[in-house]
Amino acid sequence: MNKEYFSIDQMKQDGLRQLQLKCLAILVYFKEICEKNNLTFYLAGGTAIGALRHRGFIPWDDDVDVFMPRPDYEKLTRIWNEVADTSRYVFCRSTREVNYHHHAASIVDITTTFIEKRNVNSDIPQGVMMDVIPLDGCPDSKIKRFFQLYNALKFAALNPQRLPENKSKKIYYATKIMLSAVRSKHLRDSIWINAEKHMIKYGFYNNQNITELIGEWHGMIAKHPLNDFVSTVDVSFEGYKMPLMRGYDPYLRSVFGDYMQLPPPEKRVPKTIIEYANLNEPYTKYKGIYYLRKNVNSQPKG
Repeated sequence: MNKEYFSIDQMKQDGLRQLQLKCLAILVYFKEICEKNNLTFYLAGGTAIGALRHRGFIPWDDDVDVFMPRPDYEKLTRIWNEVADTSRYVFCRSTREVNYHHHAASIVDITTTFIEKRNVNSDIPQGVMMDVIPLDGCPDSKIKRFFQLYNALKFAALNPQRLPENKSKKIYYATKIMLSAVRSKHLRDSIWINAEKHMIKYGFYNNQNITELIGEWHGMIAKHPLNDFVSTVDVSFEGYKMPLMRGYDPYLRSVFGDYMQLPPPEKRVPKTIIEYANLNEPYTKYKGIYYLRKNVNSQPKG
């Protein structure tokens, strides 16, 4: 049955578990690709917390996030189209030629439809996705670290080519100022591409610490010991063995505090704002209807 959803609250009632299972399928396939190609990854954010606290998804979570060391992230970018089943799973990472309006890379299941409101005017894959977030070396020098963060802010502001949602005020206003100051798409692309080149140049394994340069400001300024990330431990996630970084506990506590405690009830809600979802039909079926609409006023709405 092709169940249709027009809000995340509607999906929460009877479709959230099905969404989680679609995300799980991407994660399982991604792990297979990584194992076959000697790539390292770790469960990240709420996905990592879910593994430790619930042995699977946080009950109200609606996505999957993983980290990769920068060298593995770059290798994945190069080889995905050669080694993966691109008839179902496509790799999306912004370039000068195409912008996916997202700092990180994503693996998208193109046999599904999951249209976020922020993407209704974008001609990009609109299926269920998994985010792949790179981790970078953090230079020991304070001066080099200053310029790394400076370039990370430029990347964060200009790479997505739009104002961010659910980000800190620092990221939001930095983005607003830079988008207003730099109107040309070509110039924006040149700036973020150059900023990315400089912020990642220190090498994942060449310094005492690593950092998360793509995401929230508190993640950018945080430093984590490299030794906590040089090996992995397996945890159970929905019945599958999945990797966490060896130092997952100090990492998660530094970012989330006491992550084993449940948040207050009012925060136990999915966070994605959707326009339309159908987990059993390809997103291309709804082009001109629920995204890239030809006539907004004439389209059906549930």
